[in-house]
Amino acid sequence: MIIQFIITIFLCVVASYYDIKKGIIPDKISIFLISFGIVSNMILSLLSGNLKHILASILSLSLTYLVCYLLWRLKVWGGGDVKLLTGIAAIIPFASIPFLNVFPELSIYPFSFSVILNAILISFPFLFMMIFYLNMKNMIFNRNTELLFNLINYKNFLFFIKSNFNRFIPVKDLEEGMIVNEYYFNDKQIIDLINDSKGNLKVYRLNDDSNYSYYFKSISAGGLTEKDMFLLKIMNSQNIISDYISIKLGFPFAPFITIGLLTAIFLGDIIMVISKNMVLVV
Repeated sequence: MIIQFIITIFLCVVASYYDIKKGIIPDKISIFLISFGIVSNMILSLLSGNLKHILASILSLSLTYLVCYLLWRLKVWGGGDVKLLTGIAAIIPFASIPFLNVFPELSIYPFSFSVILNAILISFPFLFMMIFYLNMKNMIFNRNTELLFNLINYKNFLFFIKSNFNRFIPVKDLEEGMIVNEYYFNDKQIIDLINDSKGNLKVYRLNDDSNYSYYFKSISAGGLTEKDMFLLKIMNSQNIISDYISIKLGFPFAPFITIGLLTAIFLGDIIMVISKNMVLVV
């Protein structure tokens, strides 16, 4: 049990480093967490003669993946975050921490859900600080005061992210997991190359009166696959596309997952803590 917690915390810290440094969470980390979770809980079930460990691990893993996958489809976060949270769910399905001398506020849902909720709540102050920094840097809200007051609106928030979380990089520097913004073109050869690759890039037709007929972009928050990355680099080397391409700057969420994990272990579910304190006050 102690080994499970130590390994989970250590690998989440490593995942956070990669997410901050490179903007991606290596699949090897998440795959190891998921595999280790299933194997370690199977061993615990065999040693204790109780199937609850492995059954809880599989149930927690499945529920967490389903919820996180839906959030991924809504473009709330990237595929790396989904896999990392699924790995945590596989290793730590229960919310009981027997080896600690603290008694965290537990929840009625899987432990991984407490990690998710903690991570989201903890990330809010940092997100607002980032918004404030971008405004000071780019004077966004000075040009559009309505956006500031309506930022809580989902469409306005997406507009803000799309407008300010982008940068141009050389095609040769593309890495797996990067999210490509709209790249406009007229060359029909690009359509065939992207459609044949069957990756995470998709071509769309423009119906307006612009100078371009088509554009392609990443389909989901999962970003570029290895095949996509090499295809774009080959097209660039053959002068089919330009030397620079626009990518979305992802908000590194792995550090908040790690903090959410530590908070859940030593303090518990923040929602439950707040709810209990509100009840006591009332």
